[in-house]
Amino acid sequence: MDKIGKHPVSTTDQSFQSLGVSPQTLNLIKQLGFEHPTPIQAQVIPAGIEGKDLLGLAQTGSGKTAAFVIPVAERLQHGQGTRGLILCPTREIALQTKAFLDLFGKHHHLVTACVIGGVGMHSQIKELKNKPDIIVATPGRLMDHVQRGNVSLSKVEELVFDEADHMLDLGFLPQIKDIMRKVPKKRHTLMFSATMPSNIEGLAQAYLHNPLRVDIIPEGQAAEGITHRLYMVDKENKKKCLLALLHLELGSTLVFTRTRLDANWLFKVLEQEGHPVAMIHSDRNQRQRVRALEGFRAGEHRILIATDIASRGIDVQGIQHVVNYEMPARVEEYVHRAGRTARGESVGLVSSIATWQDKPLIKEIEEALGQEIPRCTVAGVEAYKELKVRSVGRRGQRIRRR
Repeated sequence: MDKIGKHPVSTTDQSFQSLGVSPQTLNLIKQLGFEHPTPIQAQVIPAGIEGKDLLGLAQTGSGKTAAFVIPVAERLQHGQGTRGLILCPTREIALQTKAFLDLFGKHHHLVTACVIGGVGMHSQIKELKNKPDIIVATPGRLMDHVQRGNVSLSKVEELVFDEADHMLDLGFLPQIKDIMRKVPKKRHTLMFSATMPSNIEGLAQAYLHNPLRVDIIPEGQAAEGITHRLYMVDKENKKKCLLALLHLELGSTLVFTRTRLDANWLFKVLEQEGHPVAMIHSDRNQRQRVRALEGFRAGEHRILIATDIASRGIDVQGIQHVVNYEMPARVEEYVHRAGRTARGESVGLVSSIATWQDKPLIKEIEEALGQEIPRCTVAGVEAYKELKVRSVGRRGQRIRRR
């Protein structure tokens, strides 16, 4: 049970019994220590058990995984071939989902195989030959197996897209289309996304039938309990600013970069400075990623460097400080990064190190948060002074100064 973790999340006053789950599942939920469903669970589980297609908007940490795992496990029985398929954007999310299925599928004797990149094909081929009831997979590796004839998706009855927006961000749309050509048209489909851009609307229209829409995301908001700080510096002072912040804030710290090259470089810098640091990004194999997360979770490493590709798979209690060494590409990613801290009723700090080039994004983030992010400084690091309009020249040109 420790594999799935337990995090404090706001709950409803409903009971799990009222959601229509079986006595065996109710007993397991009680053993896990859950008393009341979260908002996403309260709305998704009954509809999922009933067999309605559903589009759910919810962030990581909302109890979403149990919300779709429970209906899938309740609706399937062991021994009739692969009839469940759950698509995930990252290896970490896939492994967490499998851990949930191993628990909630136990009373139906459901067998789940996890098909992800970064590990050898041989063990996965062996699992697939045994015709598991459910496959949890990242789209790229799943299509590798489909093309090699290692698995058939022709009997899939239960299909889940987890964090569909993130899968599209990672460029998995071609593989998703290929997969959808392999699964039956008559099926039960649940789709979850943290945001609702037009491409997700299009995906839902193409693959869901008259779906129920469940939206529990407060528009534009990050989690409560987060203190946001902004450090405006010149580009050459970013490293110096980060090192100063790491000496100021000594708690468990997650540092985000935009690319794996930046992550590799920053890892070497912090390691040379004597910081207990690990990193996680798409070029790390599965063993390295698991080791880094376990070391961070256990406190062996105080600092974990991550890219956005890996960020949604990071579900670690007690992260006190999130640092944006590189600002994200979109507001939604800022919210997701920030959501790694202040889980449940905890509090946390998000520090963003930015340059003048990030100002348009900063404005969008502030509008989404509904507040101006305080400009802060650290000793020994010169703050960037924003250009301001002073006057208008003779030919109508604006004269600016620092």
